[in-house]
Amino acid sequence: MSRTARNPLLWLLLTLLSVVFLGPLVVMVLTSFKTTGESQAVPPTIWPGEWTTRAYDVLLSSPDNPVLRWFANSMMAATAHALLVVLVASMAGYAFARMEFAGRRVLFGIVLSTMFVPGFIFLMPNFLILDSFGWLDTLLAIVVPGAAGAFGVFFMRQFFLSLPKEYEESARIDGAGAFTTFFRIVLPNAMPAMVTLLVLSFLANWNDFVWPLYVLFNDDSLTLPIGLTKLQGAYTIDYPVIMAGAAIASLPVLVLYVFVQRYVIDGVASSGVKG
Repeated sequence: MSRTARNPLLWLLLTLLSVVFLGPLVVMVLTSFKTTGESQAVPPTIWPGEWTTRAYDVLLSSPDNPVLRWFANSMMAATAHALLVVLVASMAGYAFARMEFAGRRVLFGIVLSTMFVPGFIFLMPNFLILDSFGWLDTLLAIVVPGAAGAFGVFFMRQFFLSLPKEYEESARIDGAGAFTTFFRIVLPNAMPAMVTLLVLSFLANWNDFVWPLYVLFNDDSLTLPIGLTKLQGAYTIDYPVIMAGAAIASLPVLVLYVFVQRYVIDGVASSGVKG
């Protein structure tokens, strides 16, 4: 065992960080199994005195709150948006990293400059564009906008700059065209960066609140973050039900990260600033 691994201060720090990050999740899940009275008790309790699944029964069986429909809407929208972002960003990032064309640096600078513009500025123009397409109150309204974001293009460009050019040169010598080289040689080697961008895009769309609030109107079209706000009453707050909804919303994110964390770490480590 290395000296760093035997350092008790390191283990103490890691334990404290684990408590800070995991503590709220644990309290959230435990609160979802409490009774309404116990969730409002003063001083508050952490461990439920009486375990009950009432919150989940109310959440999943209420006809006024189709949580499963909201969950499905969020899952479909976030998945489609993440895949679209990866496709667009990988192609644009490869063009900026490898292809020579007039004004490449200037155009890339313009793309990067959009990262410094507040997103609220684009709310009304995007709303009017979607209205003209007839996409309002549909999942397309939260899938397509943002698919060509500057961050994804920048992230993939930096990764492609780190790939050896010899892979592509060998493919061209063997007679492969530009698209064959990109899809069969470049993309398989860019898997860590693509998975990282996929996860980040999925999380951004899954947690998005403001934009879906503007473009989704009917209850059956809502995503989970918007739908969960309907669980809070005007005069009373059912904390176990709200915590149950938050637990359901957190589940896909936790499962996703558990399975792809290795790719995320490799992707971030390989996409340093270069060029």
